[in-house]
Amino acid sequence: MIKIAIFGVGLMGGSLALCFKGKPDVYVVGHSTNPASVAKYLKRNVVDHATISIQEAAQDADFIFVCVPVGMLEGYLTQLLQINLKPGCIVTDVGSTKASIVAYAESIDLNGAFFIGGHPMAGSERSGVEAASAHLYENAYYVLTPSVNVPEHIYQRLFDLLTWTKANIVRLDARLHDEIVGAISHLPHIIAVALVNQIAGYNESNGLYQSLAAGGFRDITRIASSDPVIWRDILLNNKQVVLRLLEDWNESITQFKHSIETDDGSAIERQFDQARTFRSQLPERRKGMLTALYDIYVDIPDHPGIIGQITTLLGSHRVNLSNLQINESREDVPGVLRLSFHNENEMDRAIELLKPQYSVHI
Repeated sequence: MIKIAIFGVGLMGGSLALCFKGKPDVYVVGHSTNPASVAKYLKRNVVDHATISIQEAAQDADFIFVCVPVGMLEGYLTQLLQINLKPGCIVTDVGSTKASIVAYAESIDLNGAFFIGGHPMAGSERSGVEAASAHLYENAYYVLTPSVNVPEHIYQRLFDLLTWTKANIVRLDARLHDEIVGAISHLPHIIAVALVNQIAGYNESNGLYQSLAAGGFRDITRIASSDPVIWRDILLNNKQVVLRLLEDWNESITQFKHSIETDDGSAIERQFDQARTFRSQLPERRKGMLTALYDIYVDIPDHPGIIGQITTLLGSHRVNLSNLQINESREDVPGVLRLSFHNENEMDRAIELLKPQYSVHI
């Protein structure tokens, strides 16, 4: 029997639990310091057993997944030092920064256990065990960052276990991981927050900024709504990488500013053309660091009952909507009705149903 202990059975840990639970000879134990959370894990049937005891959860475990915020990882590893872990036990995490925790794990003695940094690059707009899904990691990149001290057969054991997630497993150096993720996730979050706060400042003297910030602005800045405490820890943990990225960003903005100041239209055009070319080469339908939007825009005539017709059509074919919004301004989006879905499959089915009758845009 393979025992898997999961510390923190929220969105990430709960989704891992659902990937493993019910597999042959696998026993999944969830841990939380909160008795109410333990009861919730069991009620939702996410794990086979749950406990508030770290000792009980970790004892005799073959794999331990520490699915807690980055700022708490070292504390959990320190507590695991006090437990006589099973020889060959593999401890891993799901944090979005890797260099610091890998370095810390190398500095301590896990008494025959091994630490391998992990980062499943998938997420959801929702959080908590209620949002957990056995399909969360499917087709997403799952990065593993083993140190040079981890034997190859140990790494392979974790790799083999994670195939149940149906993720694309990638092996990376921890520092390289932090540089790449800093650029494609950490920097965009900072930019989104700064932009929203800038507009919020303007809105204090004129409420039209908030009223007109619909459609495109809300979409491109949605990551500004991310958890403040989690992102405080991430940015401080990846401090040196983030500071270098911000320097590069400031340089890019300075170049844009100079082009505008000098009326250099050709330079502005080149910037947009270069960005459009690179962006067109990005994978469209693969899960990544930033949660994908499964939205479509539908041009509809302005007459009574039209929205009911669309929702009835989708409902009759068991296509589930996660949200519906009527956009009063067509300035930034090609349609007036925005339909949101939980996943790509639901979105594709909706497009297939609506296209014969309506103009549909992604």
